[in-house]
Amino acid sequence: MFLVDTNVLVYAADEDMPEHERCREAVEQWRGLASTWYTTWGILYEFLRVTTHPRVLRRPWRVAQAWGFVEALLASPGLSVLVETQRHSAVAEQVLREMPQLSGNVLHDTHTAILMREHGLRRICTRDADFHRFDFIEVIDPLKG
Repeated sequence: MFLVDTNVLVYAADEDMPEHERCREAVEQWRGLASTWYTTWGILYEFLRVTTHPRVLRRPWRVAQAWGFVEALLASPGLSVLVETQRHSAVAEQVLREMPQLSGNVLHDTHTAILMREHGLRRICTRDADFHRFDFIEVIDPLKG
């Protein structure tokens, strides 16, 4: 079981990215899995933000095109979207107490890390080095190995 982060989805979607082919192949492989793999609504909305932003992509998508990509992901038989449970506040407090130096933009990734701990997930497929700061997460780079 693993969670897929925004950047891998963006690379899979954007043909202009040098990482596109390898990430697209990985996402297509995962879409065919019957076993469970995960993402979050925060990650999916961040995907929408990035792929439609004219300062991020050379050729930004229209929101309908980006949402179509999300819908195709959601139709994958093994994909589940992690959501907060009644334990979320307690798990968040625990992580924030363990890592009081967290601040700013990394708090978006912290939310993802908290959701992963809350649901007992340890592996994230990402190219985002910020996830290495969470010792309870194993970072898998889809372009390595």
